[in-house]
Formats: sequence, structure tokens, C-alpha cells
Amino acid sequence: MIDALMHNPTFWVGVAFVVFVILTFKPGKRILTQALDARISKIREEVEEAQRLREEALATLASYQRRQREAIQEAEQIIAHAREEAGRAKMKAEAELEESISRREQQATDKIAQAEAAAIEEIREKAVDMAIDATARLLEKKMAGKAGDQSIADATKDIPNKLH
Repeated sequence: MIDALMHNPTFWVGVAFVVFVILTFKPGKRILTQALDARISKIREEVEEAQRLREEALATLASYQRRQREAIQEAEQIIAHAREEAGRAKMKAEAELEESISRREQQATDKIAQAEAAAIEEIREKAVDMAIDATARLLEKKMAGKAGDQSIADATKDIPNKLH
């Protein structure tokens, strides 16, 4: 049986195949291992690069979120400041309006007082004029004749005594 196997070409093809596989397995294993190691190393580098990029992206995201929060706070501060300024401007405008109204009221009151004073002065002047006219008429009636001449003479006599 062994002799039959030794002369069988299929057996020798099988042995040659096994020897070929054994001889090529060691260098092939090394080449295959090196190729797989290179591929694993490349994949590892890609994974590390992806992790580094992910960390950078997360850091950038955190930075942008912080900036957004700061921008929101700054906007809120600007709005609060603007509201304060608007309140101050409103109070100032109200005070100026109140002052302007008060000043106009005072001017109106002064004009009314001046008009009243002018009217009173005019009434006094008219009253004086009327009193003078009435007195003149009364004196004309009473001073007519000898009694009037005598009163004038007596008054002219007393003038030098009253002037000194």
C-alpha cells in the first residue's frame, strides 16, 4: 500500500501541494502579517485621527457655545443699559416738560398780572380824569361870580406864605 502510494501521481501532487503550502506559509505568513499589521496600524491612525478631530470639534463646539452664552449675556446687558438710558431720558424729558409747562404757566400768570395792572392803571387814570372833569365843572359852577373872585384872591395871597 505504501508502495502504491509512492507511485501514485495524485499522492505526489498532494505532497507537493502540502510542501508548497508549508514552504510558502512562513514567508507568506510574514508578508500577510506585515500587510495586516500595516492595515491595522493605518486603521489605528485613522481612528486616532478621528478621535483627535472629534475632540477638536467638541472643543470648538464648547468654545462657540461659551461665546454664544457670552454674546447673549452681553446682549442682555446692552438691553438693560438701553432700558436704563431710556428711563433716564424719559424722566429727563418729563422733568423738562414739567419745567416748560411751569415756565409757561408763570409767563401766562405774569402776563395776566401785567394786564390786570394795566387795566387797573387805565381805570385809575380814567377815574382821575373823570374826577378832575367833575371837579372842574363843580368849581366852575361854584366859582362863578364874586365869591369865586374872592376865593382866588385869598388863595393868591396865601401862596407866598406857603412857598416859604
